[in-house]
Amino acid sequence: MFTAKQIRQKFLDFFANKGHLIVPSAPLVIKDDPTLMFTNAGMNQFKDYFLGNEVPPAVRIADTQKCLRVSGKHNDLDEVGIDTYHHTMFEMLGNWSFGDYFKKEAVAWAWELLTQVYELPADRLYATVFEGSPQENIPVDNEAAQYWENFLPSERIIFASKKDNFWEMGDIGPCGPCSEIHIDLRSDSERAAVDGLSLVNQDHPLVVEIWNLVFIQYNRKANKTLEKLPQSHVDTGMGLERLIMAIQHKHSNYDTDLFSSLIEKVCSRAGVQYGANEQTDIAVRVIVDHIRAVSFAITDGLLPSNNKAGYVIRRILRRAVRYGYHFLNFKKPFLCELAHVLAEENSDIFPELQSQIDFITKVLCQEETNFLYTLEKGLILLQKHIDKLAKKKQSALSGEVAFELYDTFGFPYDLVKLILREKGLSVEKLGFDKSLEMQKERSRKATQMDTNDWIVLKENNSPTQFVGYDQLSTPTQIYSYRKVKEKSQTFYQLLLSDTPFYPEGGGQLGDKGTLSSSTENIEVFDTKKENNVILHHVRQLPQAIDEIFEAKVDENVRRRREQNHTATHLLQASLRQHLGNHVIQRGSLVSENELRFDFSHPSKISQEEIQKIENTVNAKIRSNISKDEKRNYPIEKAKAMGAMALFGEKYGDQVRVIIFDSDYSVELCGGTHVSSTGQIGFFKIVSEASVASGVRRIQAFTGQRAEIFVWNSIIQLQTVQELLKSPKNIPMALEKLLQENQELHKKVEASEKQKLQAMVTQIKEKAIAAKDFSYIIEQVKLPQPALLRSLCFSVSRELQSHLDQLAIVLVTVVNHKPHIAVHLSKSLIEKEGWHAGNIAKELAKEIQGGGGGQEFFATAGGGDATKIKNVIRKAKTILDI
Repeated sequence: MFTAKQIRQKFLDFFANKGHLIVPSAPLVIKDDPTLMFTNAGMNQFKDYFLGNEVPPAVRIADTQKCLRVSGKHNDLDEVGIDTYHHTMFEMLGNWSFGDYFKKEAVAWAWELLTQVYELPADRLYATVFEGSPQENIPVDNEAAQYWENFLPSERIIFASKKDNFWEMGDIGPCGPCSEIHIDLRSDSERAAVDGLSLVNQDHPLVVEIWNLVFIQYNRKANKTLEKLPQSHVDTGMGLERLIMAIQHKHSNYDTDLFSSLIEKVCSRAGVQYGANEQTDIAVRVIVDHIRAVSFAITDGLLPSNNKAGYVIRRILRRAVRYGYHFLNFKKPFLCELAHVLAEENSDIFPELQSQIDFITKVLCQEETNFLYTLEKGLILLQKHIDKLAKKKQSALSGEVAFELYDTFGFPYDLVKLILREKGLSVEKLGFDKSLEMQKERSRKATQMDTNDWIVLKENNSPTQFVGYDQLSTPTQIYSYRKVKEKSQTFYQLLLSDTPFYPEGGGQLGDKGTLSSSTENIEVFDTKKENNVILHHVRQLPQAIDEIFEAKVDENVRRRREQNHTATHLLQASLRQHLGNHVIQRGSLVSENELRFDFSHPSKISQEEIQKIENTVNAKIRSNISKDEKRNYPIEKAKAMGAMALFGEKYGDQVRVIIFDSDYSVELCGGTHVSSTGQIGFFKIVSEASVASGVRRIQAFTGQRAEIFVWNSIIQLQTVQELLKSPKNIPMALEKLLQENQELHKKVEASEKQKLQAMVTQIKEKAIAAKDFSYIIEQVKLPQPALLRSLCFSVSRELQSHLDQLAIVLVTVVNHKPHIAVHLSKSLIEKEGWHAGNIAKELAKEIQGGGGGQEFFATAGGGDATKIKNVIRKAKTILDI
């Protein structure tokens, strides 16, 4: 039986023998494609080849691609673990033709590989082809059907709908009809009882699609219409996990040797047997799937966070922790242990896992620790809501509360429902769904970018010529433009024939500048790259749009960014020199005002280390090292030179290398730089802090900005020195002053406590019995409104032994501002149904203010201190006394 590693390698070898170039997997994170958050299909990294924006390195390519389907149209997260064949992260084996072979070869080679190399039984295979779409004027794919007739009987060639057999990567982009290959993995007796033909595309766990042959013929435009591509391409994708299941005669992806080591580790740690209990089996599947997704994402430079793609990764990680906590009794971090198993299993095909294992495990451990604490708090909160339901004799938790538990504490709806069901309770699903949809709508509005189709003015047979490394202005023409609506702004994106504008990339912000003609000047306020195309952002279109323009970069902004970008390179080299080679860039920002550099490092950097790092950078600046730039340099030669590359970045065969002293700083970089380090002038680190588990951030200034920062710091120091009467030792003088202030504060605090206690004694004597409860409604004199809370709680504690039903309303005026505090005892709340927050809001109306709080304590403030007596009268009315 072939192993997972052998199955993967046989695929690559097969297509290498068919003249395909084998290329490495692209990163999981899409860098310059706003239509995608993650690489969700094997074709993503080849999108520019399909669109004609780039020339492929070969017309035939094959690879295994890491994919993540947890966002947007392709989102399988909720199914992962529940069934035995969905995954978040999976490998997609694919072969590609860029205007070379088409349907005939794609079908024939797929059949040859499956039946002759992998030896899958031919009588268990089915093929689907596109039945056509009259609405979009797309014909039936009879061509693919005819090629399949060379290998399959006609009854096992199935014409299927657009939903199943027309492949689209997203709302826009390359697309086309596809032909799926399905396999029936049921037993002979099951096959005899029910024909597999009736189970194709019916979500049967053992009658599954294993390979999709996509025939890219069209481009889906923003207006939803299709346009014919100039060349036809082949884009195939075969899920490695399902393929292994079929070849190894398993009934589940998770039963294959791709997952066996991970499953054994989890079961050993939990003390359970896989296959013995469906609930624990689901938990095990969730964990072994999710550890792959999260580990590969971290390796490619994406860290768990509260924003965008980072938030998705955090959700995946927390889902794994949640299942381990509830169903396998994992109360301490455990995913970090699995990461070692994963790295070892993939050391041959994905060595980056092993090289970054220490960083991966640190991030995982910190994230797990934090979430386990949050999870426990969430369970306590859920129990409080359950207790409230019992007191109110209700049996259903509101959907809004269930959503809060999901959104804040990561509790899935099903888990809340399960916990409630165990206690004979339920949850309102309608309210949960409504809250979830509202959140999705907010998210959509926050990130929504509507783009119109491109208006083509001139055909551009060659891509935009970037001249910005050598010059800051150039004559140019506008090839095409499109209108964009993003959040609350509308602007235009221009595609130029030639440009000096550097598009945002590598941390460096996009250039600003102007497009000028003889009659007008148009501001370019940003420059970005999308699918390797440079886009110039303008707020208005030129009136004479077909003229020759001068594209000119804002030189002042560019030069300052160059200073900061080169300083970033010098900083990274200094960090590695003083902290160690474990330092790897995890993100950066290069603007005209500052540089930020994120890097892997396990602990806070000491002041002594910061001084050494800074001194080294400034020494390199004073040395005035000339830039050595190598363009279109073979990547293997660059790596041999020791060039620093970023994990998660996609590099071609030809790269740009920036060198400032070949023994110090050698990096792959597309950004702009000073011609010699002396132009930076001066470098100053202004802050160092943690931004994520195992990731530190340095913020620094260069040139004049650094000088201003230092000068302002000196002025502040001199001001402090003067205020302290020019002591010889400023830190010692400050320490003495702070100590004296602390001692004085303690004395004042003690005095205030005595005064407060005296006031408590006076106030508690004013408790009045009314009906079957007691109340205190008084105006008091206090130096600060915050003491109202202390006074309320102190009075309540003093009286609780003999007055268990007590209402307190205290008012005070501080600096001509009125303030109110309301305190209700627990038994009084339960008996009368009163709510301190509601009472405070009502009282605040009398003083032209507002307030609120919890049911037992609330505060309010206002603007009219002359109406304090009205507050006291209204409080008595509300309490019905």
